[in-house]
Amino acid sequence: MGKTFLYTEIQAAVPFDRFDWHQVNVALKTAPGLIRKTWLSGIGTHTIGGFYEFDSAENALAFAQGPFAEEARRAGAPATTRLFDGDIVKDASVDLDSPYYS
Repeated sequence: MGKTFLYTEIQAAVPFDRFDWHQVNVALKTAPGLIRKTWLSGIGTHTIGGFYEFDSAENALAFAQGPFAEEARRAGAPATTRLFDGDIVKDASVDLDSPYYS
């Protein structure tokens, strides 16, 4: 599996304009295999999460079980992670002009 996507969400109500994403981005830029991240902020819930692209399932899983899980523990909040195979969905995504397959 080459292209791997990871979805994460921390169930803590933190309005994004009060969240120090600059500091988090500095750390994220050192994550092995991370290609890009799109931040997500829950409408009405203010949960914080993201949609990541990794170069491999191994690197995505290591991030989810390591730095992301630790951040959720520090926040004292439950977290959700989901790992997705980006290769199998390529043709369907290209058909819908996904920027991840340009």
